Amino acid sequence: MGERSEVNRLQVLIVDDEDLARLRLRSLLADCTLPGAEVIGEAGSAAEALHQVSTLDVDLVLLDIQMPGLDGLQLAERLRALPHRPLVVFVTAHAGHALQAFEIDAADYLTKPVRRARLQEALLRVAQRLGTAVAAPPPAGAPAEQPVLVVSDRGRVQRVPVADILYLKAELKYVTLRTAAHAYVLDDSLSDLEQRLGDAVLRVHRNALVARSAVRKLERRAPNAGDGCAEGDAEGWAVQVDPTLEWLAVSRRQLAQVRELLASDGL
Repeated sequence: MGERSEVNRLQVLIVDDEDLARLRLRSLLADCTLPGAEVIGEAGSAAEALHQVSTLDVDLVLLDIQMPGLDGLQLAERLRALPHRPLVVFVTAHAGHALQAFEIDAADYLTKPVRRARLQEALLRVAQRLGTAVAAPPPAGAPAEQPVLVVSDRGRVQRVPVADILYLKAELKYVTLRTAAHAYVLDDSLSDLEQRLGDAVLRVHRNALVARSAVRKLERRAPNAGDGCAEGDAEGWAVQVDPTLEWLAVSRRQLAQVRELLASDGL
C-alpha cells in the first residue's frame, strides 16, 4: 500500500452478499467528489473478493461483516496479510463489531443505512492515509496553493488552511479546531490530526496541540478549568496562543519541548 502524491479517484471494491446493498453503495459513491471514487469491482463473498483483489489495483474495500463462508472480519485479516493490501472500511448493520474492526486496522466503520456525508468522511480518511491529493494541482506557473487540512465538521466537509490553525483541543468525544475566526467541531482523533499536521503543531498536553507559529509565551499559572489544567498539573504552566490570547495547559512531560520552541524563536 504505497503513498500517492498525484490526484486520483479512489479505486473501490464493494463486498456485500446483498445485491441491493452493493447497488446503494455504488449510487452513494457516484455522488462523492472530495475525493472521488470509482467502483472497479463488486463481490458477494470473501472468496470472490480475494480473487478480485489479486487481479485489480484496489485502494479501498467497502466490506460487510455478515456474509456466508468467511465473514468480513476474517476477510479483513486475510487482506491485512497481503504485501500490497487495500484499506478496509466496514459497512455493516451491526454496531457491535467496531472494536474488533479497529483492532485489525480498519480505516473506518459505518453502520447501515449509510448516509452520503458519512461515506464521504470515510473516503477522506482513506485518502489521508494513502497520501492521495483531494484537489487538482494549480496550473503551471500559478502560485502554489497553501496546504489545507480536510476535516469533517459535524458531517460537513471543510478545507481549513493549515496556516490558519491556532490549536486543537480534545473535549469529550470531539476535537475543537480553533482559528482566529472560527471554531470547528471535528470527529477526528487528536492523535490522527497530530500525524496529519506533522511539524506544524506541537503537543503541549495530552488533550491539546498548538500551532508552533501561534505560541506567544509560556507562564506559570494557577490551575484554571478553562485552560484544561488539573490541580498540580505541570505546576500550573500554560502557553498563550496568539492572536486570541487564550491559555492552554502544558503538561509536565511537554514543558521542555515548549521551552525549546520558545528559545529557538528567541522569545
